[in-house]
Amino acid sequence: LHMRRKWSSVAQAFFCLLLCVPWGSSCPPSCQCTERAGAKAVLCSSRHLEEIPKDIPKDAVFLKLDANSITRIPSNAFRHLSHLEELDLSRNAIEKIDRAAFKGVAAGLRTLDLSSNRIRSIPKEALLALNAKLRLSNNPWHCECALQEVLWEARLDPDSVQDITCHTAPREEYVGKPLLQVLDAGVNFCSVRQRTTDVAMFITMFGWFAMVIVYVICYVRHNREDTCKHVDYLKSLPSTQGHAETTSTAL
Repeated sequence: LHMRRKWSSVAQAFFCLLLCVPWGSSCPPSCQCTERAGAKAVLCSSRHLEEIPKDIPKDAVFLKLDANSITRIPSNAFRHLSHLEELDLSRNAIEKIDRAAFKGVAAGLRTLDLSSNRIRSIPKEALLALNAKLRLSNNPWHCECALQEVLWEARLDPDSVQDITCHTAPREEYVGKPLLQVLDAGVNFCSVRQRTTDVAMFITMFGWFAMVIVYVICYVRHNREDTCKHVDYLKSLPSTQGHAETTSTAL
């Protein structure tokens, strides 16, 4: 009887453990999971991570991945984190962001920090679907049409907009200047790209036209030379009329 009660207590404790521990909420070994205002916060700051952990709890609301060595955000990197509201990816080495990098978290994400990375360009589709407030400052941006569209259409953090600087640009005079200052001066990178495309199309069409003209000239010249040769050949032949007159005189 004593053993039966003991095993009954063990069984109750085991079932209680199964019910109390939320499945799928285990914390990645390199991170610390805590509660913040009743919501799960996953803290993975300064852990020498080179990629985004794959076992982040599904109920994470706050995720800090700052100060690591992450170089890329692949497609669907956070798709399973439907409750995510704040995502900090600042102070990494991010160079590439896939178009579908934030697919699955676009609706609920409130803040996204991508500042202090190595981002030169970013697919506008990756950011324009977000409702989150974005921080994009202190990156080596290449100022172009896509970045201009992001600045116009995305929800950027007003405190960090002035720190979005042109590291490279179509014209040397824009390098080192804040993108907002360049745009305020009347520069439109999208129209520059359109003009460049138009010029390229004009050059291509002119090239084809020139090739056709050269071909026609060569064709006419070749035919003229053949005609001249043929005429010269005909002139070199004995005349039929002259031969007839010679024959008549002889008779």
